Amino acid sequence: MSTLLRRLVDLGRSDDDLAAGELREAATAHGCAPITDETDRQSVTIAGTITAVTLRPRATVPALVAEIFDGSTAVQLVWLGRRSIHGIEPGAYIKATGMLCRPRGSATIFNPAYELLPHHG
Repeated sequence: MSTLLRRLVDLGRSDDDLAAGELREAATAHGCAPITDETDRQSVTIAGTITAVTLRPRATVPALVAEIFDGSTAVQLVWLGRRSIHGIEPGAYIKATGMLCRPRGSATIFNPAYELLPHHG
């Protein structure tokens, strides 16, 4: 697509659409494919920005949950038995690998291998 045509198309898009497009391009550059609704019980590698981090305290096993947005969908990364992980915070850019499943319908990866990356933008 020519630069001028791309800029004209970008004028009609919202800031959120532009940011999501940049995240998808960055994820593709890191060798990741977008997560679709059909992706389930498969080993995947995703890259995106952490949008939220929460601690699910339990009497037996705490769980640190980070929601990551790759420009197409949100995926929850859950580390069982962890209360915090240095660098896992909102705004961080991360690449994570693991088995994607959909408990209660939301895309989730339990105990993923991860790598903190320089911000995509």
